[in-house]
Amino acid sequence: MAATPQNTERSTVAGGAQRSRSMPSRVVPPIELPASVDELARAAAAQLGWNGIVLPETTILGRKVCVVAKLRTDVHAERIAMGAGPVADRATVDTWTWPELAGTAPAPAAEIVGVLAVARHWRTAMASAVPFARYGEAAMVLPSPAVLTEDYVGNCLPRARAYGLAVVTADPNAVVDLDLEGRTERVVLAEDPVSRLVNELVYDHLLRTAEVPASLD
Repeated sequence: MAATPQNTERSTVAGGAQRSRSMPSRVVPPIELPASVDELARAAAAQLGWNGIVLPETTILGRKVCVVAKLRTDVHAERIAMGAGPVADRATVDTWTWPELAGTAPAPAAEIVGVLAVARHWRTAMASAVPFARYGEAAMVLPSPAVLTEDYVGNCLPRARAYGLAVVTADPNAVVDLDLEGRTERVVLAEDPVSRLVNELVYDHLLRTAEVPASLD
């Protein structure tokens, strides 16, 4: 039996509604970094005025970061003479802060200028940078579209100020700019087993780069 005009209209409307419900929502492409992590880290370090070797991105304390550091050549030479290279064993490094062993522990051979966390989103960068902000300078490097949001203004900036983090942005052409200066008056923790371990890992990372000799004549 042929459908009445009324039934045809109802069927058409119902079918259209079903089709509209099955339409996929517009997919927003993720924000991408405008250049490599290491390239952005070098540009950010220069923008921040951090003088030192910008080491390639590595994982320290479970966080992906780029460390800006210098080799303390006098300490390095002394440690070579003593046969005391970088120590990555956490249990061993922990003993260096014990009062009875502090006098025999090797001196820190790396000077850490600052730590950079390069990421597409501020939450990822902040999670990586905050553990190092307790011991010195730390900064986040973000693509500029990531900072043009209410989430960044309302949630990121207050936290970054509280932790003393600097924020550097990179536009689509990888040109960097300082969006937030780091807070210099924050309380920095004294040397402890964690900071000594980080220093040893950075020392080892320095020696593995082409810019730093593994031995001195």
